[in-house]
Amino acid sequence: MGGLGVSAQGTGTQPPVGVVIATRDRFGLLARALEAVWTQSYAGEVNVAVVIDGEVPDHLELPEPPEPDRQTLTVHLNQREPGQCGARNTGMEALTEDYLALCDDDDVWTPDRLALGVAELEAHPESVAVGGSIRIVRGDTVTLRRAPFAEVGLDELLADRIMELHSSAMLFRREPLEKVDGWDASLPGGYAEDYDQLLKLARLGTIRLVPEVVADIEWNGGSFFFSRWRMIADALTEMLRRYPEFERQRAGRARIEAQIAFAHAALGERAEARRWLRAARADNRREPRIALTLLVLSRVVSADRLQRALHARGRGI
Repeated sequence: MGGLGVSAQGTGTQPPVGVVIATRDRFGLLARALEAVWTQSYAGEVNVAVVIDGEVPDHLELPEPPEPDRQTLTVHLNQREPGQCGARNTGMEALTEDYLALCDDDDVWTPDRLALGVAELEAHPESVAVGGSIRIVRGDTVTLRRAPFAEVGLDELLADRIMELHSSAMLFRREPLEKVDGWDASLPGGYAEDYDQLLKLARLGTIRLVPEVVADIEWNGGSFFFSRWRMIADALTEMLRRYPEFERQRAGRARIEAQIAFAHAALGERAEARRWLRAARADNRREPRIALTLLVLSRVVSADRLQRALHARGRGI
């Protein structure tokens, strides 16, 4: 699909940044996300590839770049697998920049997000990507999630998903991103694809985090994955198979085992839930999701209600 805006070579000394925004049927929110990209304080080139994963409206009106000498916008149809992974890979292939940033269509960057990320990667050439602190926005409730580390390696990611490494907070180097083949759509339903990619990248180098807030993340209960328990159980089971390194990080393995147990409990598969609970207990008896799963198994509270309560606090199962 043709580009919007004018392509031009930037005149600044900052490295150019490519931005991928995958979208599907949320073009009003997409316009809001784009406005936050165009108002970045970053002085270098910013080239945006919007990738539509689905039907294209008859009239697509998006905010055009206000500085076309250094900002461009092109719109593409997803040429890969349907879904977010395929759309992101389409965007990556449409861009040529060595630095690539993501923004989900319902999220909003803070003004210094690109400037902070580029400065961090330039200061740490051994790093493969950078994230930062985020704000979780749910209606009128805002929860600050501060970056817990300045640097993350594979062991830290095995121990914890580290939600501050959210896709809309990430700036990647292209070379390691291409080495891991971008985003892997083979996980059931595409669930946990961001975590999968981070683990692959952490095998190649460290991931940095800046302390500043770099994005507002919308949590409105409308996630594609909300309460899709079968998909979640299957995808997380595949993650344990895919990463034998969890053997050396038993607390991290217990976290995923308990998440799988919770999903089976939500499905009413009590025997399977208890089997995964036993595995989680063997790895880490203090894993808090064990207690949550027992609540669901005892029918004290439903899995969906627990999940909504956690989301209201900027957390997840």
